[in-house]
Amino acid sequence: MLSTLARYWWVLVLRGVLAIAFGLGALAWPGLTLGILVIFFGTFLFVSGVFLLIAAFAGRHGNEEWWLLALEGVLGIAVGILTYRSPGLTAVVLVLYIAAWALVSGAFQIAAAIRLRKEIEGELWLGLGGLLSIVFGLILMVAPGAGALAFVWLIGAWAIAFGVVAILLGFRLRRGLPEVVGARQ
Repeated sequence: MLSTLARYWWVLVLRGVLAIAFGLGALAWPGLTLGILVIFFGTFLFVSGVFLLIAAFAGRHGNEEWWLLALEGVLGIAVGILTYRSPGLTAVVLVLYIAAWALVSGAFQIAAAIRLRKEIEGELWLGLGGLLSIVFGLILMVAPGAGALAFVWLIGAWAIAFGVVAILLGFRLRRGLPEVVGARQ
């Protein structure tokens, strides 16, 4: 495998360049990037729903619960269509789901810290983590657009970092190409 990677080092470099370009694009045009991600999400749901419907009807003779698969397929198709019709709303709803999760999770962490205060040391940290989750959830609830924007920025930063690492690895493999290929032959 190492010799194959070394032989095709330029693929890693190209992949890295593309990742950096995507990351810079995500940072420069976060609204467009978020819109594209939401459309990909809708496409995934729609196509997945179609395949689930096909599987449900193809296997309905040997499976009594085939209708559950069909129901899931119909739901996927419906949500996919809704995503296409209002991608901005879909992005906000996804952020609101994350906010709701953070609020509930934070409340559970605080409750656990209170219940465990006599059994463990450092329960304050668990409670503080719960409080931070609640604050995060409230911020997302108040400004879901900012949460979606932060998500795109995170993706952009990751893509740039990944791209740099891929380029460095590609050039490192290129430098070591004769040794790697010679050692494997």
